Amino acid sequence: MADLNTLLNTQSFIEQNARDRAKSLLDKGSFKELLDPFSRMLSPWLLKQNIVAQADDGVIVMKGFIQQQPAVVISIEGIFQGGSLGEVGGAKIAGALELAIEDNRKGIPTVAVLLLETGGVRLQEANLGLAAIAEIQSAIVELRQYQPVIAVIAGNVGCFGGMSIAAGLCSYLIMTREGRLGLNGPQVIEQEAGIQEYDAKNRPFIWSICGGEQRFASALVDVFVADDRQKIQQCVQQYIAQGIPEVHRSRKADFYLSKLLHVDTTEQITPLAVQTLYQGEQA
Repeated sequence: MADLNTLLNTQSFIEQNARDRAKSLLDKGSFKELLDPFSRMLSPWLLKQNIVAQADDGVIVMKGFIQQQPAVVISIEGIFQGGSLGEVGGAKIAGALELAIEDNRKGIPTVAVLLLETGGVRLQEANLGLAAIAEIQSAIVELRQYQPVIAVIAGNVGCFGGMSIAAGLCSYLIMTREGRLGLNGPQVIEQEAGIQEYDAKNRPFIWSICGGEQRFASALVDVFVADDRQKIQQCVQQYIAQGIPEVHRSRKADFYLSKLLHVDTTEQITPLAVQTLYQGEQA
C-alpha cells in the first residue's frame, strides 16, 4: 500500500513541457522568463526551408531563485526539432550563461541549471549551431569556477552530439532511467557502422548502453533518480548547497583515457563490461 501511495503522489518531471520543468525547479513566484515567445525569437533559417518555426526556438530561459539563491534555469524542448540547437536557441543558452557569469563577477552568486533534451546541433543550421554550442561550452567552463552548473537529463530524447560534451563539462549530472547520454545518437551510429554494430530499434540494448541507470553504474553521472519532480528538485537543491566540486569530471581525462586503452574494439562491449571498466578505481 505504501508503494501505491508513493506512486499516486508522484508527479512526473518528464511529462511536463520544457517551460513547466523550468518553473518546477524555481521558488514559487520568483521566476521570470527571458525572451519568452512574445519576443518572437524565431529561427530565420527554418522559415527559409519551409519548416514551421517556434517563437522561442525551443529554448526556455527562466531567471529566479532556488531556495532564495539567484539561479538561471535553461530548458530545451525535446519535442521541437528533437531538441536540436540552431543559431537562436544556442545564442539564448550562451547568453544566459554569460549573464550568470557577469552576475557572479558583480558579487551576485547565480547558479545555472540545464535541462537537456537535445540531439545536439540542428542539421538545418549546422555551422551556426556548432558555433553556438562552442560558446555554450566555453561559458559553462567559466561559470563553474564561480558556482555549480547542474545538468538534468530526464526524458527519452536524451542528450547527444555537442551538447553531450557540454553536459560532461557541468559540475554535476543528474539522470533518470528514461534519460540517455552519448556522443553520437543510436541512429547515427547505425547509419555509419551498420546495424550489426548498433541496432537503433533495439530499445533495451540502447538503454543498457547509454541509459541513465547504466551511466550512473559506470560513474559517468552523479546521481540516478526516479522520474519524480520533487526528487529531481531535491537533487538540484542538494548540489547547489554542496557547491563547486573539488575536481570536475572533465579534469579527469587521464583517468578515462587510461581505461579506454583496455577496451577491445574488435568485440561489442557489454553493459557489465563498461561498469567493470570504471569500477576498478573511483572516477
